[in-house]
Amino acid sequence: MAQVQESIELENVGSVHSFDREATWDNPTNTEIEQPPLPPPDTGKAAWLVLAGCSLIQIPVWGYSVSFGVFQEYYSSHPEELGGDAGNVAVVGTTVTGILYLASPFTFGILTRWPRLRRWFGPIGLLMTVVGFLISSFCTNVWQLTITQGVLTGLGCGFLFTPTTLYLDEWFIKRKGLAYGIMWAGKSATGVALPFIMDASLHRFGPKATLQGWTVATVILSAPLLYFLRPRIPLSQSAAVRKLSFTFIKLPAFWMLQIGNILQSLGYFLPYTYISSYAVQEIGTSTTIGTLILSLVNVTSVPGGIVLGSLNDHAPVTTAILISSLGSALAVFFFWGFATHTALLTIFAIVYGFFAGGFSSTWSGVLTDLKKQSPALDTGLIFGLLAGGRGIGNVISGPLSVAMVTKDGWLGGGKSWGYGGEYGAIILFTGATSLLGGWGWFGRYCSARRV
Repeated sequence: MAQVQESIELENVGSVHSFDREATWDNPTNTEIEQPPLPPPDTGKAAWLVLAGCSLIQIPVWGYSVSFGVFQEYYSSHPEELGGDAGNVAVVGTTVTGILYLASPFTFGILTRWPRLRRWFGPIGLLMTVVGFLISSFCTNVWQLTITQGVLTGLGCGFLFTPTTLYLDEWFIKRKGLAYGIMWAGKSATGVALPFIMDASLHRFGPKATLQGWTVATVILSAPLLYFLRPRIPLSQSAAVRKLSFTFIKLPAFWMLQIGNILQSLGYFLPYTYISSYAVQEIGTSTTIGTLILSLVNVTSVPGGIVLGSLNDHAPVTTAILISSLGSALAVFFFWGFATHTALLTIFAIVYGFFAGGFSSTWSGVLTDLKKQSPALDTGLIFGLLAGGRGIGNVISGPLSVAMVTKDGWLGGGKSWGYGGEYGAIILFTGATSLLGGWGWFGRYCSARRV
């Protein structure tokens, strides 16, 4: 593993030298220009400050999407806010999250090919996000919210997320897994407290003031971070245009890992959507307890992301994927499936949050593994494709889950724990897709057996 990481670092340094050669067009004497040494990766104040900034920027990037359930509940109980059309407001949440994920292959591809555009994507994304939230505070129809909060802010958040993630990829090489784990933990931590803050603000001040306040908070949080976040490789040493490498298409490992990523994402979002409703309707808890159980999933996702991300730095990525898949599948089948009281559902939230919430942190191991097989591969593009694969699962799971909910019980003969209730099909589907998330490990194991 150490040799692999050293070779990756040498490749990165080599790419810098190639940038230097391409940058000599403005040197008419063609003499070698002395370049300052690059700061070291993985260590030092600069690297950790970039990591801290990338973790904090997850708040404005994901804050609204992880809190959308609160807005949906508010509009459902106050349909007059949207002219009585609150029943279709769920499309706003799926739109913003779907665009954020599905746009990733394009945004990461563009900024990988044209690195000098990275400095502009962040400010443009912040402007789009702020304008979207500000205009949405005056909207009175679902279609207006879909355009402003869904499309405009979804693209804006994607523009904010892409360059900062690429900076992180430059600053961490040997400890990339740990870095990505901490970054994703920032997203999970956002989902712990922010929904409660949004809920309190909505019921006290209403959606207009809440969205305007969130607009101000987005500017305050994002603007300083965009100023201080910088690439490790200066733009003056970067090529104006880089040729993208598509060698990953020929790698069986890419397709195995990507298929597992998509399969896992098909059911990953369902507990976040239905666990509170299950607690209230099937177990009979209060809405406050239901919200607390949901927040536990986000709480345990923080250490889960860090632990599984760090594991990628010391073990094959398929090991971390297998641990995440088995842990989350067992949590669904045995804890959620048999939950008839709050205690067992609480255990499910803790275990599922730890193992399933850390699945995205395995992407750093995917990048390292594929880079080993194809040194010319662009890790930024692969990260965008993995995020896009997760977006596919997010978009499909919404309408699919609606079809799986049955009001008279899935088995039609009364409840038998969680399996026999109206969420029985969703429980089985979530567990099955969690297990299939380990397809990458299974495919690698079968390949090794054939050899």
